[in-house]
Amino acid sequence: MIEVNHLTKRYRGGTAVDDLSFRVEPGRVTGFLGPNGAGKSTTIRMILGLDRPTAGSALVGGRRYAELKRPLTVVGALAEASDVHPGRRVRDHLLWLARSNGLGRQRVAAVLDETGLAGAAGKAARTLSLGMRQRLGIAAALLGDPGVLILDEPVNGLDPEGVIWIRNLAKRLAGEGRTVLVSSHLMSEMALTASHLVVIGRGRLLADLPTDEFVSAHSGANLEEAFMRLTSDSVEYRAGGSR
Repeated sequence: MIEVNHLTKRYRGGTAVDDLSFRVEPGRVTGFLGPNGAGKSTTIRMILGLDRPTAGSALVGGRRYAELKRPLTVVGALAEASDVHPGRRVRDHLLWLARSNGLGRQRVAAVLDETGLAGAAGKAARTLSLGMRQRLGIAAALLGDPGVLILDEPVNGLDPEGVIWIRNLAKRLAGEGRTVLVSSHLMSEMALTASHLVVIGRGRLLADLPTDEFVSAHSGANLEEAFMRLTSDSVEYRAGGSR
């Protein structure tokens, strides 16, 4: 389980996350939604220990990420697919991560096969397309066979086949009883993937409920319409550049 408790992050320029609380339960795909600038990526970074909260806490399995002895075996994350040394080969990148968490070479071979990267294992990261880099990031997230998966915009750069693969992967992992949090701007994809939604705007919680209840509660014919109605007052920038 992921537990976010009164999480706040302030910068000199303002507040990115404002007293935010929610839980991500195992056994379902939870969609994490919000307009640009809503605080989704900042929240994910605090869950993963990459940013320090101003107040509140973010826990995975009851612990802060920094307290996990072998973090890849507890939580796998796709936060920024480009965070790979451009000269490092695909297999070597995964081997380095595996060794750092006490994992064997067999897990590297397994995730290369699962993500369709076996044929690109000897290629340098700089030669990969955006879609292939996304697959490499997902391979790294799966490396420790974790019980918690956090995927931030996982379908960026993927072709339609890749999008369907991610959708099915997220559902399969949730079906195995894992905790799956997926952040995305693609409402049509979230409607097909997520059974539960957490929606934020301007760093604050706007909704936390099942997807079908969210749509019906906001009088939307579909998820996109319901989302737009709920978040219309939380958009930082509008057409014409007005704030």
